[in-house]
Amino acid sequence: MNKSDKLISIVLALALAGWLWHSISDAKKQAEAAREAAAVAATNIVEAAVAPVSNAAPAVVTAQTEKLEEGGSIELAAPKAPEKTVVLSNAQMAVTLTTRGAAVKDVTFFGYAEKPGAISADNPAVRLDFSEAPALEITGGANLVRGLDYEIVRQDESSVTFKFGALERTITLGKDYRISLKDAFGTSQTWGSDYAVSLGAMPMDASKNGLLSIDSFVSSPVAKEQKVKHWGEEDPLKSYLVAGVGGCSGKKDATAIPAVQTVAVPSPSKWLAVKNRFFVSALASATLPISGFDAVVSRVPDMAEYKLRHVSASAKFAGCNGAVNEMTFYLGPKKQDLLWDLGMKDVMEFGMWRWVCYPMVWVLNLFHSWIPNYGIAIILLTILVRLVFWPLTHKSTVSMRRMSEIQPKIKEIREKFKDNPQRLQQETWAVYRDNKVNPAASCLPMLIQIPVFIALFTVLRSAVELRYAPFLWIVDLSEPEALGATSWFPFFGGLNILPILMAATMALQSALTPSAGDKNQQRMMMVMMPAMMLFMFYSFPSALSLYWTLSQVLSIVQMWYIRKRYTPAPVAASADVVDVPVTRQMRRHGA
Repeated sequence: MNKSDKLISIVLALALAGWLWHSISDAKKQAEAAREAAAVAATNIVEAAVAPVSNAAPAVVTAQTEKLEEGGSIELAAPKAPEKTVVLSNAQMAVTLTTRGAAVKDVTFFGYAEKPGAISADNPAVRLDFSEAPALEITGGANLVRGLDYEIVRQDESSVTFKFGALERTITLGKDYRISLKDAFGTSQTWGSDYAVSLGAMPMDASKNGLLSIDSFVSSPVAKEQKVKHWGEEDPLKSYLVAGVGGCSGKKDATAIPAVQTVAVPSPSKWLAVKNRFFVSALASATLPISGFDAVVSRVPDMAEYKLRHVSASAKFAGCNGAVNEMTFYLGPKKQDLLWDLGMKDVMEFGMWRWVCYPMVWVLNLFHSWIPNYGIAIILLTILVRLVFWPLTHKSTVSMRRMSEIQPKIKEIREKFKDNPQRLQQETWAVYRDNKVNPAASCLPMLIQIPVFIALFTVLRSAVELRYAPFLWIVDLSEPEALGATSWFPFFGGLNILPILMAATMALQSALTPSAGDKNQQRMMMVMMPAMMLFMFYSFPSALSLYWTLSQVLSIVQMWYIRKRYTPAPVAASADVVDVPVTRQMRRHGA
């Protein structure tokens, strides 16, 4: 390395160290500001939403109870008692409860902002509004309907107890986004044979790769079925949820589809979840068995093309008369470790690549705990992957270089034995053996890295950790860069630099890769493959482009190192090959 190279390396190292120090300091400041803003937001929410706790009008409750005792069903009517709200909050979230149905009216997550940047007055914390379909509300049953007025009979810092007639419901806010719910059905009234509890209406998120889906763990002893079902890919919801991809089914005409569609799914399950790309509302466990669920799918009404607006689901329970049903709900971000603890890790929807995805998310979070920037975490993950595969890729690169060096000998043999395929194969493999070359070695590293690449792409679809994660000029690693989308670059959704860099490094890598094939084909691949990958990656999350670009840069460095350090072994001497007639005995012994 000459003096100029050393100087450049020192300058780059100092610049990187300075940028890392600035990133860490800035991240700490943002985290502190976010905590302060969250504390202020929690205080404001509690002060604004908590109403004086007093019992609902006794006359209203008595009238409703009398109708139930007579065995009739209550029709949903205009409520007669004023609505009261109570807010339960902790460091992670604030949950607004209402006496109208003893349900969750909305929930605020203090650790997640609505837009990129720290939480502030102009950028509030994420709030899920369940006004169209309240979460935890009783939505079915012979003598229970929506919108009933409950009275508050007990309340403390973390729990509230509601009562309607002989039904007593206690809601408790726990840690890690968990909510405990206990429904105790008194025996003095007839409640019917079953009832349902809503998970709330999950809205379509604003991300470009948004999705909506319903998942459940099917547990049917009769059908002998024990597995997770993603109902965006299963009937009878497949045609409505359309696999959750982008929230729409391509160019499907929506004019003949109802704006709101209810679908009954008779599927006994252990748990049930409604989710968008980054957040989930889930019934994790219940003492009464879940006999199935009702899904309500709402599309955007003013669009000619089918596009989802929100999706809700209600878990059905059988045999509620005189029963006590204790449930655990999860209302929060799609974080792998939290869902894992609840036995709901498949909500992440990693599919067949879960064995790579689970450790990848863990490693990303580990690196982020060291340096609080997910861009740096992805860089460290890329370096780790390259180091793990270094022995294999090193051997492959050396093998490819040896392959290119023995091509003159291979060509000579092909010309010599073009009319004798058996002898051609024997002589070719003899040259490979003498020069310690394996033709398949060059393909193996790529095949091994494909699962890592697919796993990273799968993780980026739903990892809430990368939501609005900044890096250098990138505002959100979970989305394309989209620079100047509405100003100086109004094409293709904005300018994405990383896919262009990725295509350039791919072309350079292809040029440096030793080739044993046709030179014209190699030049064609140098153009076609980068162009195709540029087209594919242009709308992918920028984190994926960052990983693949850096991986190729490291591969280029590895090739340069091998080319500089590697001393080719002498190719086996090209002795004159005598075309000896092949006898029957030679064929028998493999000569």
